[in-house]
Amino acid sequence: MPELPEVETIRRGIEPHVVGHTIESATVRDPRLRWPVPAAFAEFVRGKRIRAVHRRGKYLVFDLGGDRLIVHLGMSGRLFLLDPDVPVKRHDHVDLLLSGRLLLRFHDPRRFGAVLPWPEGQAHHVLLAEMGPEPFAEEFNAAYLHALSRGRSAPVKNFIMDGRVVVGVGNIYASEALFRAGIRPLTAAGRVTLPRYARLVQAIRQVLNLALEHGGTTLRDYRGSDGTSGYFQQELMVYGRDGQPCRVCGAAVKRVVIGQRSSFFCTRCQR
Repeated sequence: MPELPEVETIRRGIEPHVVGHTIESATVRDPRLRWPVPAAFAEFVRGKRIRAVHRRGKYLVFDLGGDRLIVHLGMSGRLFLLDPDVPVKRHDHVDLLLSGRLLLRFHDPRRFGAVLPWPEGQAHHVLLAEMGPEPFAEEFNAAYLHALSRGRSAPVKNFIMDGRVVVGVGNIYASEALFRAGIRPLTAAGRVTLPRYARLVQAIRQVLNLALEHGGTTLRDYRGSDGTSGYFQQELMVYGRDGQPCRVCGAAVKRVVIGQRSSFFCTRCQR
């Protein structure tokens, strides 16, 4: 599933091309996504001008001047900028025809994504209401994590992957950040000290920044807004390297399953 770096890469890719354009019409070919596209969707967006494209966690938010549009890529969703004459393919769910003969197309084979209206009168959207801070925000710091984790016995990896704690730290980036911070993923969140959380906050930001520089991570379905793959996977230190030597110390990288997800760590560098 695309995580923060992948979604931010897509946002940066499409924003310069769509901002300032007016949505002339919308076509919903198949509303059956994770949350169905409402019947009045085309009427909601018609005639509205795209003023900005923001990201909140893994969601893209299109500012329509009061009203907003939320797009979630799910597991296989993609946004394409196309000429309106490009033929429709299977799994092309929603088209937005923009001024200047530009087409923004939402394509999603697995249908776990979403394209939803967010009316101006709705102050908060239910999908965003309980989200934690962004990892680059000031309020996301060692003191915040330390205070929130006291008394928690759950693994620290699960803790930092909880979107109510911090958004955008998915499975790959959690494993990589914990490696850089020298913390084993199974360590109870409540047992991690303040100095170690300081290292973890720094590591999370370093990993996400590095992933952004590389256009995200492509392991299966992800592609950027221009159709290209991300290549952060070439920089992975532990994720997916079960049994291989650690790039730092040479000890074996170990795989464990935490919360039904594969986790990877160095048996020597992480304590």
